[in-house]
Amino acid sequence: MSVAAWSGSLLGWENELASLKRRLAPVFRRREVQETGSAFVDGLLSGVERKTGWLMSEQAGFERPYRMQSLLGRSHWDAEALRDEVRGYAMEALGDRDGVLVVDETGFLKKGEHSVGVARQYSGTAGRIENCQVGVFLAYASRYGQALIDRRLYLPETWAKDGARRAKAKVPEDIAFATKPQIARDLIATALDAGVPCAWVLADAVYGSDSRLRRMLEERGQGYVLAVRSNHCLRFVDPRGLVQTDPGMLADDLGPDAWAAHAAGEGAKGLRLYDWARIELPWTCDPHWERWLLFRRSRRDPAKLAYYLVFSPAGTTLSELAGVAGLRLTIEECFQRAKNDLGLDHCEARSWHGWHRHMSLVMVAAAFLARLAAELRRVAASKANETSPTAA
Repeated sequence: MSVAAWSGSLLGWENELASLKRRLAPVFRRREVQETGSAFVDGLLSGVERKTGWLMSEQAGFERPYRMQSLLGRSHWDAEALRDEVRGYAMEALGDRDGVLVVDETGFLKKGEHSVGVARQYSGTAGRIENCQVGVFLAYASRYGQALIDRRLYLPETWAKDGARRAKAKVPEDIAFATKPQIARDLIATALDAGVPCAWVLADAVYGSDSRLRRMLEERGQGYVLAVRSNHCLRFVDPRGLVQTDPGMLADDLGPDAWAAHAAGEGAKGLRLYDWARIELPWTCDPHWERWLLFRRSRRDPAKLAYYLVFSPAGTTLSELAGVAGLRLTIEECFQRAKNDLGLDHCEARSWHGWHRHMSLVMVAAAFLARLAAELRRVAASKANETSPTAA
């Protein structure tokens, strides 16, 4: 179906959604589960305020929430297979050789203690320690838009070692305790192994500080811009011998001429301008690649700095690195839309499979919207080209 056939029309929306459902049908196997999965996605995309089993069942015309609850719990289908389909569908719309992978976590506040993985732990969403679940997510972003393409529940060590709680929450036997950076490495490797086109990998300091993640990416010849803390230990050899320092100390040594203003993308109020600087790191490197320590400074409050370790193709400019670093916020946009509009944080399932099924179904709805938005961007770009002076 051509873009013009559906662009801007309700019929086009319905046809594209029907096509997506047909594509996903084999994942659910049985016809009744396929129909329930279809109704679940419809509920996520609807105006229902809370994406609960009861409310979405009413939306679908079911008498009871049994089918919706069974979809997340008792029915037999593979959430990883659904994840693979979502990733492929998203790449068809968003895939670009200049695209980026962004990893980050988000919290899901909980009142009880029975949902899988729930514990008193830090939630970046709340900005404090809360009773919550934490999921590590992977997003893909390109000039065409962004979408979540993978997810994994973080299982605290207390849960991982508690056989009774694991059994009750149906945590698979092969799931052992893994740190968030370990989970991130698995998600990124899975995406790259699947052929996701990617110029850069981006993450905050929780993940950027992990040397194994950086080493994995370098061995793959994969560029990255990874945030680190001001006290991140840096060691290298120079004419003075072995030097140990950190980004904060190096930033203090930068003179006024080292800084230049560059945009880190566009925000709601226009270009997000910061002052940027970089220092080349004297670590052994392939001649086609460079290692940098990148600095970002607020123009309103120069005391506010951010730091990044960079592995970039030789010749990459400071302006390009600034733009890439700014793309990390695309995953925040994914979280915001998925929570505000699609019920990412409305999961009622308490089991391991239920959590991953709910998140995967939300990713279906989000990828669908991302695909429509991407096609509209392409339509707008083609019209602009048609009316440009050079085209005339």
